[in-house]
Amino acid sequence: MRTLMKTTWVELKLFAREPLTVLFTFAIPFVVLFVLGGVFGNRPADPHVYRGFGILNYYVPAYIALVVAAIGLIALPVHLAAYRERGVLRRFRASTIPVWSVLGGQVAATFLIGVLASLILVVLALAVYHTRSPQSLVGVLAAFFLGAIMFATLGLFLGLALPTARAAQGAGVLLWFVMMQISGPGAPPEVLPTALLRVADATPLKHLVVLMQDPWFGLGWNGPEMLIVLGFFVVAALLTIVFARRS
Repeated sequence: MRTLMKTTWVELKLFAREPLTVLFTFAIPFVVLFVLGGVFGNRPADPHVYRGFGILNYYVPAYIALVVAAIGLIALPVHLAAYRERGVLRRFRASTIPVWSVLGGQVAATFLIGVLASLILVVLALAVYHTRSPQSLVGVLAAFFLGAIMFATLGLFLGLALPTARAAQGAGVLLWFVMMQISGPGAPPEVLPTALLRVADATPLKHLVVLMQDPWFGLGWNGPEMLIVLGFFVVAALLTIVFARRS
């Protein structure tokens, strides 16, 4: 446990030094949210769009999921792939520090960064635009935890599977932008064509957005979406184990 805490602290400091991490975790979701707020405000939406809730009410939980995805798809894979390129993981294997404690430290660091970014996002949205507060805090926290662990595990897989940090960065940014546009944080699902909706259904972000929004709006816990998110986690975890043994 002490080793995990030390590696987590080191990873937090290293993540904070990455401009790409700061940009995609803190800057882009905040900027887009407040641009939307400036243009549309938080007026009630058409009952057939934005799930019938105010525009910013819809986007706040969706952008929390987007922050989690940014850390898992961009920050963590790039950092881990750089470790592999520089032979850091091999040095850990040769030392007394187990590789799994390093990977665990990266997961813990991304989780803490996600918590901080999400708290700032929610507080600012509540203070500036008086958005709707979570109706079920326990449900929202549970959804956040599942999503953060799932995307962190997916990030471990990408970081271990892709050959270089540059490849991890390119793949992560591409996946993040595509998911942002079609999985809920971009255009509302109600206006997307059927083909894009089917693609969105195959992305983990779409299901995490719904899993976050339902308890936020007081619609209860969404069991089917939870199972899908858990399914993505299990697949990512199995792939991570396979590639970790090869690294």
